[in-house]
Amino acid sequence: MAEIRPFKGLRFDTEKAGSIEKLVCPPYDIISEEQRLSYIKENENNIIRLELPKGETPYETAGSTLNDWLNKGILRKDDDEAVYIYEEEFTAGGITRSFKGCIVRVKLEEFSKGIVLPHEETLSKAKEDRFNLMKATNCNFSQIYSLYMDKKHEITSRLDKLSEGEPLNCLTDNEGVTHRLWAVTDKAETEAISKAFADKKLYIADGHHRYETALNYRNYCRENGIGNGAEDYVMMMLVDMEHPGLLVLPTHRIVRGLDSFNANEAIEKCREYFDISEYTEKSEIEAELKKLYDAGEKAFAFYSGENCWYMLKLRDKNAVSSIITDKSKSWCGLDVSVLHTLVLERIFGIDAENMAKQINLTYVKKLEDALNAVDSGNAQCCFILNPTRVTEIRDVAAAGEKMPQKSTYFYPKLITGLVMNQID
Repeated sequence: MAEIRPFKGLRFDTEKAGSIEKLVCPPYDIISEEQRLSYIKENENNIIRLELPKGETPYETAGSTLNDWLNKGILRKDDDEAVYIYEEEFTAGGITRSFKGCIVRVKLEEFSKGIVLPHEETLSKAKEDRFNLMKATNCNFSQIYSLYMDKKHEITSRLDKLSEGEPLNCLTDNEGVTHRLWAVTDKAETEAISKAFADKKLYIADGHHRYETALNYRNYCRENGIGNGAEDYVMMMLVDMEHPGLLVLPTHRIVRGLDSFNANEAIEKCREYFDISEYTEKSEIEAELKKLYDAGEKAFAFYSGENCWYMLKLRDKNAVSSIITDKSKSWCGLDVSVLHTLVLERIFGIDAENMAKQINLTYVKKLEDALNAVDSGNAQCCFILNPTRVTEIRDVAAAGEKMPQKSTYFYPKLITGLVMNQID
């Protein structure tokens, strides 16, 4: 199954580059231009200059910056191959949690082989950007985030023992998330970790664009007769799918710009599929949704202003599969599939292409942002969702299918800049 290898990570020499806190950044696709400039202002050696280059020739600029940092020793490759152990500790909902996994090189496999499995659709524009950056730098600056099944949790237990000492790096970011990194260089240990993944499948949690880009880059190297096999691997962070510290947050939907929107008519049409309850306190939305989530129900909240909101609970759990006959039971049972199929498409007329282009639909992470969009008049209504379960991600991916866009949001994101993979 999955083939993983240790590697000589490329890391910042903090004596020359500055403190690690000022050198790392969040994933490139959630950083605004204002934030990008702020990171560079704090330290011109911040990884953002490589991961999110700007200007007339951004990719060439990233390549020359990388070479400059290598020549100056700002970035240095570790002497020994290692499996890097990475931990994130954070607080969510008043509860402190943490999860730990390993950063390794993973052999690239086509999705059709069923070894590395995706769960979401991707956009071509993002893949083109990452491909151009890989061609210019020959480097992975950030990890693809993947999950694996390990019923006895033996890999996590091994990683816990190997990370009992002081980490190479430890920092707390602007969101209060603490990041720690260790390097395991003992060959017997790295071989044991590699062997433990020999019967594992990997489920991509975050980084679909980067994985598909790595496949394209590998093929590009083969077609042009360049590379020595290192391009057959990509850097990944691997985490036990049942790790108690894993947290998946929902992504809510905002509806706007519909020509003939009528909230009361929409609610009445929803009664064909849903049991509907009316509430007056918006502060109760999350708690009421969680009750139904814990009970295994399919439900979401609908808000269109006017000091009330509605809970929509699916009456027949086979409702989607009776309409969508070419999808698995797992896909049809997703909350987002229920919402998209029964409400957004059939009642509001927002089809899949419209959703992908975000013509009448916008995705937001925070409940408050969704409600405020309606209250401010920027949206006609919003739908508040429960999070997708990790087991649902596994089952849809195992069925060879992909979820609708923005079905999952793993929190917190992996930080960029602690360790990089230079493809020699």
